[in-house]
Amino acid sequence: MKAGAHDYIIKGNLARLTPAVARELREALVRRERKQAEEQIKASLQEKEVLLKEIHHRVKNNLQIISSLLNLQAEYLKDNQALEVFKDSQNRIESMALIHEKLYQSQDLARINFADYIQDLVTNLFYSYNVNSSAITLKMNVEEVFLVIDAAIPCGLIINELISNSLKYAFPQRELGEICIDFYSKKVNLYTLAISDNGVGFAQYFDFQNTESLGLRLVKGLTHQLQGNIDFSNNNGVKYKIIFSTKL
Repeated sequence: MKAGAHDYIIKGNLARLTPAVARELREALVRRERKQAEEQIKASLQEKEVLLKEIHHRVKNNLQIISSLLNLQAEYLKDNQALEVFKDSQNRIESMALIHEKLYQSQDLARINFADYIQDLVTNLFYSYNVNSSAITLKMNVEEVFLVIDAAIPCGLIINELISNSLKYAFPQRELGEICIDFYSKKVNLYTLAISDNGVGFAQYFDFQNTESLGLRLVKGLTHQLQGNIDFSNNNGVKYKIIFSTKL
């Protein structure tokens, strides 16, 4: 029994032999079927993982194709305002494509390392707006946290809008400036995103809640989608602080 036997028969009592062998054969069959089922489940999960990675890869490629089409179309535009609209749309698409790229590369297909994502996103924005990094300093205090895709996409779009606004409007004379990004979690599933700059800010009586700016309206709508709250201050530059919760 210590060696792994499931039954034993005392000499002279062979009447138990037939039912003991029959039971062992049944249990062996059950073990074999269970092992086959486990192998099928494992193979099915691996297949689904490969398919899910392929989906994220194709979504990323399709979004990048759309971005490229916008870029080609922009070459035919002469109006600067229209060009700016195209660039804004292109950056929004790129921010979503980047999330699918991170998911495709990640071992966890449900969540992404948002610290890595923010770094890549902001680097792309600085490049997109041809910003001299020696003129505008970027300060990041970002914890290594992981967000599910349902939270990562709206949060990524919020960062895209706010950083784009700072790069376009905060330093009109290309003077020296600073942009700060803080992203951290002090409680489980509760996140704080703070973005600020020390630029020219808005006019004294700027009404954030009733702004006509598409970008800021998007930020408010995406914050609502995250079921979060946003605080805005306009003093020696601008600062946005967004607190939201999500299920991991």
